[in-house]
Parts: sequence; C-alpha cells; structure tokens
Amino acid sequence: MPGIDETLDFHPLRIAVLTVSDTRTEETDSSGRLLAERLIAAGHRLADRRIVKDDVEAIRACVLQWAKDEAVDVILSTGGTGFMPRDVTPEAVRPLLKREMDGFSVVFHQASLGTVGVSTLQSRAFAGQIDDSFIFCLPGSTGACRDGWDLVLSLELDSRYRPCSIAGLIPRLRDVCP
Repeated sequence: MPGIDETLDFHPLRIAVLTVSDTRTEETDSSGRLLAERLIAAGHRLADRRIVKDDVEAIRACVLQWAKDEAVDVILSTGGTGFMPRDVTPEAVRPLLKREMDGFSVVFHQASLGTVGVSTLQSRAFAGQIDDSFIFCLPGSTGACRDGWDLVLSLELDSRYRPCSIAGLIPRLRDVCP
C-alpha cells in the first residue's frame, strides 16, 4: 500500500521556488509564498526564492543557475503554464530537460480535476530533470499550487514515501535513501 512509512528517516531536500509573472511582487506573490511555506512546514529547506518576468531567457537563466547549484536539489516553479501569449514557462524549460517526467502532469491533472473540474485542462503543468536536478512547473494560481503541493509533491518529495520517492534519485541521497 503506498504511503508514508513513519519507521524511515526523513531527509530534507533543498528546494528553490521560482515565480514566473509580469505582475507579481514579493508582497503579492501568494503562490510562491504558499509553496515556500508548505515546503518549510514539511521539513525541507528553502534554498532560494525569486520572481522573474514571463520571459524565456529570464526563466532559463534562473533555472539553469539553480540546476547547476549543488545547494539546490529541486526547483518548483509557479506561473506561465497557461495558454495566454505571455505564458512561456514550458517553452523556456522543456528544451533544458534531459528527461521529462510524464507522470507528473497526469497525476497533477487527476488531483486538480477533483478541485477545479475540467478547468485543469487550461494548465500545461509538467516536470522533468535537468542534469541531476528535478524541476516541477506548476500553474500560477494559488489553488493550483495548493493542489500540486498538498496532493502530489508533499508525497513525492518525502523520502519516507513508499514504494519510492524522488528523494532516492537526488545524488547526495542515493546511498542513504532507498
């Protein structure tokens, strides 16, 4: 039966949060704030948090910097995954991926279907791996980030989740986390 095995050790991940938006500021970034608060409450470490404009080069520069940073295990982005002309997160990030995690989009949409119905179809949420770093790209709404964290990522990023979690694929945890 899948779930958290409380007999196992929890290994905190170092997670960076990127908000992609032309309009949000540190004060108005409710989605980035929600992700940062949730990951800290879960016991992980906030490695960095930034806001960049909906601009392919700005998004790529930030994501590549974190992907090469050994102090960042996982990148969470919020915003820019819709169908408006300025929504360019997939166009910015997908070319950087070594591997795409197809199942994340499926599981995210299943979870989101339960809270927003077929409106979930308006999101192009996706995930993948850049070198050894994982990136999860969520929609910009606070509700979608809540769904993404509470229903998917909180489990996937928890080293105690069985039968397996992504923590065991993080290079510094490969020998200590099954």
